[in-house]
Amino acid sequence: MKITGKLTLNYKNKESALLVYNSLEIDNENYLESEINDKTINYEINSKSLGSFLATVDDLIASEIVAEKILEKTNKQ
Repeated sequence: MKITGKLTLNYKNKESALLVYNSLEIDNENYLESEINDKTINYEINSKSLGSFLATVDDLIASEIVAEKILEKTNKQ
C-alpha cells in the first residue's frame, strides 16, 4: 500500500518561511519532498505504511511548532 499526503504551511512573510524551511530541510532529507514558494512551504509525504506516514507527519509538525515558537520569541525581542 502507498500512502501520500500534502501539507501546506503559510507564514506571515517570506523571511519566516525561508528560516523554517532551511531549519527543517536537513531533518527532512530523504523522508519527504518539500518546496518553498514565497510565504508558503509545501510538503509531500509518501510512505509504504500508515504507521510510517503518521510518524513522519507527526515529526514534521512537532519540528515546525518548535521552529515557529523560536521565531515568535526572537521577533518579540
